[in-house]
Parts: sequence; structure tokens; C-alpha cells
Amino acid sequence: MKTIVWDVDDVLNDLTRAWLEGAWLPAHPDCPVQFASLVENPPHRLLGITKDEYLASLDAFRVSSAARQLQPVAEVLTWFDRYGGCARHVALSAAPLETVHESAAWVMRHFGRWIRTFAFVPSPRRTPLIPRYETTKGEYLAAWGKADVFIDDSQANVEAARTRGIAALLMPQPWNSSHQTVSETLERLTRLVAADGATSQASGVSGG
Repeated sequence: MKTIVWDVDDVLNDLTRAWLEGAWLPAHPDCPVQFASLVENPPHRLLGITKDEYLASLDAFRVSSAARQLQPVAEVLTWFDRYGGCARHVALSAAPLETVHESAAWVMRHFGRWIRTFAFVPSPRRTPLIPRYETTKGEYLAAWGKADVFIDDSQANVEAARTRGIAALLMPQPWNSSHQTVSETLERLTRLVAADGATSQASGVSGG
């Protein structure tokens, strides 16, 4: 049985879109930036603000009631319903230490029937120093050594996984080079887990 490692934000959910459309744009009605034009992530340069200003706004959203009410990406949840039992699943986030408890709770609430492990590489903030183990997802995957498939929206993270011999899929977002749809990406994932001969197995349990 293969082990799939899932990024959380912008893979299992639509955090950046929800933050932009639900928090940033209502507070900045003159901002002309739309989600489809976020060709950089982080997008602070496109928004005409500093990176610290962007992170402060995003972190405030992460712990808001709106973020708690985020729904999973529909295609991803459907995939778990059909094929979740065909593999082991791990969530790997890069949320900051101050907000990661909300991310973990969200994952367990919606995907806890399949995802049994939540790990994170803390995104650095201007806060007291914390012990530094691995500082990137690539380093974490290398140290852990058990991932068969990795799914992320970051081109750099996907390429780092591939250099370590891990089959890695790029979840399409405006800021990366994927030309596939979410459904097409998940079809590729299904073919990867099919190598274990379990493509017709369904988990039989709905999440979230």
C-alpha cells in the first residue's frame, strides 16, 4: 500500500482564494487583483504591499471563523471517498507555528477518516526562535523517508520531492506551471495507486 503525502492549503482546500476574496478584497475594494492573476505566491508584490503585511493578513485569516468553515476541494473529497482506502495518507503543511493548530483541526475534521498523520514544517515568522529541524518540505520528506507520492501546489516543493525519487504531482494553481485540471491531476494519482491493484476499492465513508 502506497503512502501519499498531501499539502493542505491550496490542495485539500482553497485557502488563498478564500483569503483573497473573503478577507483582502472586501477590506481593499480598490485592489484590482483577482485570484486568476495571482501568478506569484506569495503574492505581496502583485498586491503592492510588503511580505510582512501579506503574512499578517493571511495569518489572521487562518485563525478566523471563515477559515474554519472552509470546505474541502470537491474533487479531492470525491477522490478520497472513492479511493481513500487504497493508500495511507499524511498531511504535510508549511503553516506557521502560531496557526498550525487550526490547520490540523481542519484536516482531521474533514479528512480524518483517511489522513492519520499531520506533520508540518513551520513557516518562519518574526516570533521567538523555535527548534529547527527540517526547514523545507523536501528536507522533511528526505528525513522521513516513507513517501511514495507527494502532492503540492508549489513548483519548488514538487521538484524537491522528485529529486528524492518521490512521484510528485503539481496541483494546478495560477502561480504554478501545471496545465492540467484538478480532475486530471487526480486521475494521474489514481493511476499511481493503481500499481497496488486497488483502483476499484472504495473507502465507503464520506468526510466533512
